[in-house]
Amino acid sequence: MENQEQQNKEEKVNYFDFTEVLTYFFRKKDPNRPKSFNLKAMHTINKISILMFLFAVIVMIVRAISRA
Repeated sequence: MENQEQQNKEEKVNYFDFTEVLTYFFRKKDPNRPKSFNLKAMHTINKISILMFLFAVIVMIVRAISRA
């Protein structure tokens, strides 16, 4: 019973784990990764879309709080 409760807590913690998103912006360049314009463009667009999504979520949260 206690083991199952601990596992549920770990699942909840993993659910709100944003380290993968945050490290995407601040990771070091991998020297083994191929360098091409298409890959750079893809990663730039991904970063822009993540920032836009986070901004939209923040706006929705602020609007929800201000209506209450």
